[in-house]
Amino acid sequence: MRGCLSQRKGKFRVISKMFGRMNLRLLALSAVAAIGCGSLFARSASADEAPAAGKGYTETIPGSELKFEMVAIPAGKFKMGSPTSEKGHKPDEGPQFEVQVDALAMGAKPVTWDEYNLFLQNYSRIGGAGGAGAIHVPKDKWADAVTYPTPMYELEAGPKLDRMGRQGGYPAVIMSQLAARQYTKWLSKRTGRFYRLPTEAEWEYACRAGTTTAYSFGDDPKQLKDYGWFFDNSELKDGDGAYRKVGTKKPNAWGLYDMHGNVANWCIDAYDKDWYKKFEGKSVNWHDAINWPTQQFPRAIRGGSYEAEAVDCRSAARRASNKDLNDKDPQLPKSPHWLSDAFWLGFRVVSPAVEPTDAEKLKFWDVDDKYTEGVLGRDREIREIIKAPDKK
Repeated sequence: MRGCLSQRKGKFRVISKMFGRMNLRLLALSAVAAIGCGSLFARSASADEAPAAGKGYTETIPGSELKFEMVAIPAGKFKMGSPTSEKGHKPDEGPQFEVQVDALAMGAKPVTWDEYNLFLQNYSRIGGAGGAGAIHVPKDKWADAVTYPTPMYELEAGPKLDRMGRQGGYPAVIMSQLAARQYTKWLSKRTGRFYRLPTEAEWEYACRAGTTTAYSFGDDPKQLKDYGWFFDNSELKDGDGAYRKVGTKKPNAWGLYDMHGNVANWCIDAYDKDWYKKFEGKSVNWHDAINWPTQQFPRAIRGGSYEAEAVDCRSAARRASNKDLNDKDPQLPKSPHWLSDAFWLGFRVVSPAVEPTDAEKLKFWDVDDKYTEGVLGRDREIREIIKAPDKK
């Protein structure tokens, strides 16, 4: 993927404008809202309402008319990574090793702003200003609560997002991995069905859809324009690139759209350029191949984007998140919810055929690094003080 500046039609295209200065007092007042994961939004899914996870189905988000499609991904084995002979192969894509993936369902398309905004709207329900909508979550229940992102900083992000599109099927972007994980937690509680981010192994397996070629459609990058939005075809009339409505290009053989471009996808794993070396010559289960994160950066990103070169849209291509993606955020500490430079980065959800234990669910959903845990803890304490200023 290109760096912060890209040459297009004789002029530089700025990937991300600098976020303006946010009032730090406003940041404190916009501290993280936490709401219990219990009965407020949860409903029990029954066999009569929808097919079991792991089979294709349509999910309607309760309380709205929004629906999204989940595609059946069959269980199977595949070789993860790319051979050294593949054009565009990079060292972090090897050595290849065999992974057994269990059946699951995956979002046919990336999560859209329409869907994500339902999640964001919950922040305003839990008032720093108090009121009937304010909900108190005791400290001993914080781990069981959904953490809603602070409001997105609109001054600079808004115009760029409005230019590319927000309502009507455009992909949600610039959220951190934590925010994406909390969305899957909220969605799970709202629907009664377990959702999470895909692992790197699951994502690549689903992207390949049974193929061993560079792309799910073969090895010829000239065909990429039919399957994805990437650097060469993502210009708007103003000459700058942009994401497009999800599902406007051809899907892969398993019915998944935008796997080779448009917006990249968060995976649950930490990124390690040498991770595959641990499994050389082995055949492992998908769960054993997860590189569980313990630090805020780097995290694994898959799928190319509207800013990516064709070679970076291959099925095996990997990218790592880093602190530079939030470089223009003026807040101290930096926001754990938004990435000021990641207009090309979104996510999609998966639902495994076999529901895991409650402990494993929390491992897929909740904070897993000390830095973010500390930031969120301070924010929660501020919010409790704001809601009850006379308490000591």
